[in-house]
Amino acid sequence: MSQKTWTVLDLIRWTTDHFASKGIETARLDAECLLAHALETDRLRLYIDYEKPVLEGERAAFRELVKRRGDERVPVAQLTGRREFWSLTFEVTPDVLIPRPETETLIEAALQLFPDVEAPIRVLDLCTGSGAIALALAKERPKARITATDVSAAALEVAKRNAERLGLSERVAWLEGDAFEPVVGERFDLIVSNPPYVAESERASLAPELAHEPEGALFAGADGTDFLRRIAADVASHLEAGAPLLLEIGSGQEDRVAPWLEAAGLEEVAVLRDLAGRPRALRARARGLR
Repeated sequence: MSQKTWTVLDLIRWTTDHFASKGIETARLDAECLLAHALETDRLRLYIDYEKPVLEGERAAFRELVKRRGDERVPVAQLTGRREFWSLTFEVTPDVLIPRPETETLIEAALQLFPDVEAPIRVLDLCTGSGAIALALAKERPKARITATDVSAAALEVAKRNAERLGLSERVAWLEGDAFEPVVGERFDLIVSNPPYVAESERASLAPELAHEPEGALFAGADGTDFLRRIAADVASHLEAGAPLLLEIGSGQEDRVAPWLEAAGLEEVAVLRDLAGRPRALRARARGLR
């Protein structure tokens, strides 16, 4: 970027072209998000201020963000430190998986299963990460008693900060531990989980951005089903009679995981698709009437 008067529009155009040349599919969106962050404003304001000159100090901060995004392929959410999920803003750090819009499939399914806003249901969010699922459900179902677990103490610290900022600290109990270990002997009206499910065999072919996210929240053995298999084996003993499970899965894993759930005593196993029509999660129920 040579010495000249750079406007907001100039920077967006230059950066969009630069990101596109690096193979970044969301080049324009990323350019706008990072410039808005550097200018401490929002994307709407960028459109209003298209012709506004950008000061050198602001450009310096923006240049650093552009370098890290284009050259190091750091995800935008980590550069800005936040990500929207279910219309809520979550803090994001390298200690947590970045919440994906596809995971909102779990929230939609949970709300359909429990349409009564006043229902005092007990919910377990397994592998909570940033707390996105637990806190979205806490926001939508104010009488729910939610427990969220994660093996990562660092992730739980991020989740707790998100809860505090969203005013939901009193609504969720955060427990550290592996899988169901923190809730031994407890049963729930709903268990929901977005566990690790990426295959180690796919590591080399993944988008470079994923290298900046925690491995433990992504990878689960050679074919990605190690943790899914563990959940299937233990989940029935933590569900009340007739209570549902909502489990996010990876592409093509539904045919392997569904039989495990059935073998463990769950019934009504069904595939849930995301907005793109892809299999995104499995829904199942513990046997017995509620």
